[in-house]
Amino acid sequence: VLGRPARVAVMPRTAMAQPASRRSAFMSDAAAASGGDNEAAAPKPADEAPAVVGGLMETLKVGFLFGLWYVFNVVYNISNKKILNAFPFPWTMAVVQLGVGLLYLLPLWASPLRKAPKVTLENLKNLAPIASMHGIGHLCTVVSLGAGAVSFTHIVKAAEPFFSTVMSAIFLKSFFPLPVYLTLVPVVGGVAIASLTELSFSWVAFLNAMGSNTAFSLRAIFSKVAMNKPQGENMGAANLYGVLTIMSFIGLLPFALAIETPAKLKAGWDAAIAAGHSAKYLLQTSFISGLFYYLYNEVAFLCLDNVHPITHAVGNTIKRVVIILASVVVFGTPMTPLNKIGSSLAIAGVLLYSLAKNLTAEKKK
Repeated sequence: VLGRPARVAVMPRTAMAQPASRRSAFMSDAAAASGGDNEAAAPKPADEAPAVVGGLMETLKVGFLFGLWYVFNVVYNISNKKILNAFPFPWTMAVVQLGVGLLYLLPLWASPLRKAPKVTLENLKNLAPIASMHGIGHLCTVVSLGAGAVSFTHIVKAAEPFFSTVMSAIFLKSFFPLPVYLTLVPVVGGVAIASLTELSFSWVAFLNAMGSNTAFSLRAIFSKVAMNKPQGENMGAANLYGVLTIMSFIGLLPFALAIETPAKLKAGWDAAIAAGHSAKYLLQTSFISGLFYYLYNEVAFLCLDNVHPITHAVGNTIKRVVIILASVVVFGTPMTPLNKIGSSLAIAGVLLYSLAKNLTAEKKK
């Protein structure tokens, strides 16, 4: 999987029936509406050209969105690792990255480009469990990325489907057919092999990547529980993510200040300057990591809203491969043959799991 280019059959929204409402990326089981059996008269030759052009434009749009998604992800992961190498304060950087999203959101909501969300105290209470898991998941990811190799963190994070199935069974009493569970065997086995053969293994990186998997799985569970509760007005997927970002920022800020105190931050800043990093580099890299963190999540929503869930699952798997390969090239991360085999096995298992789960969901309709 890591060494061979993959071909993705893009299934745009126009080519496959989709839900009428926007879907949230936090809902772990995105479902597409079943297609009808209506028969239409064969189009006249004069009508074929516009239809072909429209389909081509839709395919180009989807391809462009997926390209942005991959590029933004790579830029975020590389800039995040660079700033953590120079300024190793993951709590602060996690909060900064969430805070930079506000600089993007607030002007956007103040403009005619996007309606601002309207939420009440009750709405915020309904969203609080989701926001808490979102913040913890992001924090754990940043800590893991700072403590170990980017490639290693993403290999371990490939085990998130295993956590999702366990959480679904415990909290939602939701179970899948046996083939879905069997696809988790290569996921768990691959992560185990990759971890045991990781040359730069770090328990901090490993445990926080696992913590991230747990938090994001619980975020999906809480999202399902809150689906039928009021969440406010103008709360499409993008605005929902924006509100959760703000809530996570407010929730993490006091803890970051208590753990990484201003005195520690000043000492770390002075050490970074003494090591040859300019203040401009530190500020610029911090801002870029925060901006692209928000942008890649925003584009991920657009991708999910424009393609079938199976296409999105395949694209998400390829995205992880792209990040691993890019980080290995940029940072020169060494990988043993067994490490490569474990990584490939885990990522292939994630792809099989996503396909099996989505096909099972479609058969139930």
